[in-house]
Amino acid sequence: MNSPTGIQIRLPIEGMTCSSCVARVEKALAKVPGVSRAEVNLATEMADVALAPGADPETLVAAVRKAGYETHLLAPEERAAAEPAADRSWWPVALSTFLTVPLVVPMAVEPFGLHWGLPGWIQFLLATPVQFVFGARFYRAGCKALVARTGNMDLLVALGTSAAYGLSIYMLVVHWEHDILHLYFEAGAAVITLVLLGKWLEGRAKRQTTEAIRALQALRPDRARVRRDGAEVELPLEALAVGDAVVVRPAERIAADGVILEGATHVDESLITGESLPVAKAPGERVTGGSVNGEGLIVVRVTAVGTQSVLARIIGLVESAQAKKAPIQRLVDRVSAVFVPVVMVLALLTLLGWGLFTGQWEQAVLNAVAVLVIACPCALGLATPAAVMAGTGVAAGHGVLIKDAEALQIAHGVRVVAFDKTGTLTVGKPTLVTLEAAGGDRAAALSLAAAVQSGSEHPLAKAVLAAAAREAVAVPAAEGHKASAGRGIEAMVGGRRFALGSGRWMRELGVDTTALEAQRARAERQGQTVSWLAELSGAPRVLALLGMGDELKPEATEAIAELARQGIETVMLTGDSRAVAESIAARVGIRQVRAEILPGDKASVMQELRAAHGVVAMVGDGINDAPALAAADIGFAMGSGTDAAMHAAGVTLMRGDPRLVAAAVAISRRTHAKIRQNLFWAFFYNVVGIPLAALGLLSPVVAGAAMAFSSLSVVSNALLLRRWKPGS
Repeated sequence: MNSPTGIQIRLPIEGMTCSSCVARVEKALAKVPGVSRAEVNLATEMADVALAPGADPETLVAAVRKAGYETHLLAPEERAAAEPAADRSWWPVALSTFLTVPLVVPMAVEPFGLHWGLPGWIQFLLATPVQFVFGARFYRAGCKALVARTGNMDLLVALGTSAAYGLSIYMLVVHWEHDILHLYFEAGAAVITLVLLGKWLEGRAKRQTTEAIRALQALRPDRARVRRDGAEVELPLEALAVGDAVVVRPAERIAADGVILEGATHVDESLITGESLPVAKAPGERVTGGSVNGEGLIVVRVTAVGTQSVLARIIGLVESAQAKKAPIQRLVDRVSAVFVPVVMVLALLTLLGWGLFTGQWEQAVLNAVAVLVIACPCALGLATPAAVMAGTGVAAGHGVLIKDAEALQIAHGVRVVAFDKTGTLTVGKPTLVTLEAAGGDRAAALSLAAAVQSGSEHPLAKAVLAAAAREAVAVPAAEGHKASAGRGIEAMVGGRRFALGSGRWMRELGVDTTALEAQRARAERQGQTVSWLAELSGAPRVLALLGMGDELKPEATEAIAELARQGIETVMLTGDSRAVAESIAARVGIRQVRAEILPGDKASVMQELRAAHGVVAMVGDGINDAPALAAADIGFAMGSGTDAAMHAAGVTLMRGDPRLVAAAVAISRRTHAKIRQNLFWAFFYNVVGIPLAALGLLSPVVAGAAMAFSSLSVVSNALLLRRWKPGS
């Protein structure tokens, strides 16, 4: 994928076990010439790299392998299917457990007066395969870490278990004449088995956090039925082209984005937009690839394929959000950079302290082993990305697409939300309700207004053209259309120049509108948006007043009420007159109104609101909202709006439902809470566990269990986010 900063490359990283591994891979990638950004995610086991155009991607692969990890360049089809790949096989865990249980059981029953100790040579035979066969992965990764002059979880486990195993071998050799010896083979074997079990469970849990992407990928059908040369042929999805006519039978998935040519049906878009009810579709209406056709046979003309499709863009947004780091992760990265070296120093001090001051070198070794084993930085590395993946995944399932982890973190602190009016709080399909002609000739005024608006795609222009078609009014040819952002449009009709736009623009043009002021006041009291038609040839003069009515979205009032319950202030921003804006605001429950503002001024309003309230969000759907969406701390774009708005926003709402704004804030708050909880537990395990281990209050076996449980607990806690639903 290309971007203004270069080529975006995604690499799967094999062999990472903790946040120290993440730091090492990032450091290795950052040193490659041409790399401007490198982010590695432990939960997804992926690296996202921004590489300068012309640079060789193979240099990234070489750098990762030199750092001690395995990777390869992803083919396009592999990129979509990538998922955490760690520890999927259960049999090493089962065999390691089978060999370890006989070693641990005698230790477990000893407090009850039962002495089931095994002969030393049997303990040796049971422990050695666990140590060097099932534990080989720790030695391999630990050696690579040493070569790279760094440390990781594998090095800690390898050192700790080797110390326990070595102490046991020493005692077995020195005291070989004793039949039953108190050895420590069980400590090393149990730690390796527990860590393997923990990593296997952790791998299963991590894959659950990527279920949202896999569910979206599963929406793509493999084949499509296409009409060509009068016959229906089945083609692989990759062979589809824009313009193809695809036949979709009842209950089938729609193969690609398109427009219905024939037939009418209901379409289930729930997995794409979060809309639970099927949506009625008729000829001329758009459908989205991946949605399910209902009861009717339809023929769809393909308008987008491959990466340009809505589904591909959704998957791309979710992948991007799950790959990038949240700002809070920077603290974890700083801690992880020094974590393993500090732990190794603490373990050495524990060994020397116990050995020199008590003379109990056996106990000193065991306590040092416990320090090494419990101090695993896995939980720190997983705390934030696991929560971000689960949060963005469940949000996507309900029609809320969060662009990146930073947007997710910012959204939790929103204090004020500014709404555009048209298309956001209203349906966005205005109709011409009032037309008052200054000269009394309504048909002539409508004819001229339609001619002027024929060069515009604005919703108000479409309302005028629809009214002219409905009333069978002839529309003369117009030329020289010139739009003025936030004001209106001019055009030449029959050699004369006309303008149609806002009252503010009329005042700037010197048009006197007093003849129709009473009608304007009445229309605005009824919530209509007023435009003026004026002739500019010669002395400017008003010709007609046009009042546009736009229905409120039925969910708008509920959306504002839900934001109020969350303690969030709401503001309306609109270019409409104050009377119209206040009428709409009063109906939905918005107390602050900024009316008669130009699109360019909305960005400065964002700064004012930020200074007064704190973190500010903007909700919009049009090109004119893009500057405000970009200027806000976080932007919410309606998926039914323009691509420019969605590009500028941090969050895209796949349905035109304003209630999703409150839902996005809610999932952000819930995710941020999970991140804080996970970081607390990750630090808690180490802050409490390391001193206890150093003081001899934790055995290596208990330390290994606690370390394995710490990683599993933060991932499991993050997975609780999957139960979230809007309004919960």
